[in-house]
Amino acid sequence: MRILALESSAKAASVALSEDGKLVCQYWQESGLTHSRTLLAMAESLLKNLEMTMSDIDALAVAKGPGSFTGIRIGVAAAKGLAWGADKPVIGVSTLEAMAYHLIDREDYVICPVMDARRSQIYNAKFVLDGGRLKRICPDRAISVERLMAEAGTDEKPYFLVGDGAEMCYNIFLEQGTNVVRLAPEPIRLQSAWGVAMAARNAEAGSPGELIPNYLRLSQAERERLEQERENQVK
Repeated sequence: MRILALESSAKAASVALSEDGKLVCQYWQESGLTHSRTLLAMAESLLKNLEMTMSDIDALAVAKGPGSFTGIRIGVAAAKGLAWGADKPVIGVSTLEAMAYHLIDREDYVICPVMDARRSQIYNAKFVLDGGRLKRICPDRAISVERLMAEAGTDEKPYFLVGDGAEMCYNIFLEQGTNVVRLAPEPIRLQSAWGVAMAARNAEAGSPGELIPNYLRLSQAERERLEQERENQVK
């Protein structure tokens, strides 16, 4: 099965093609350019260099969140557009689960993806390996680093951090004297479309219209609107 995967949930953007679980090609960049300029261009270039078209693809996969609100919207919209145009199914996967596949060989650890969610929070989930397969042990969530450190003190296995919030969390852990933590090597630390493709192998495909982003939190604009409504009610 050929999967064209898209990842745009954070500062970096990437596109990958996998075939039967093996990485064929991946384009990755953190150029500072908006994903609306880079994501589809990378997908087009990748397919062109592989001498393929969308008709050669079996399914689209995309990181549907959590992560940057704008980045997720761009990724989901791009996946929907490509899938609709080529009449292909689309698979939305957790950004955090996709990152966990970067550490699929770390059997003696809790695999702990973390993203910087700002507002003193991180997006996080935890996984372990069970018989060589990834097993989720908590849902995607928005929590404080302090809460994650408290959990690390009670879990049986040390944590292996991965994601764009991994270095920040690692440093805080060490500053607080918590040493039951490891940091993923830089080449596999950040989000990637390859992880999305791996996660998609164990997820259900659907129609583009069924794909819904998972933001976990309200956007800033929505929070401000609700606050304004509450203020108006008080008046």
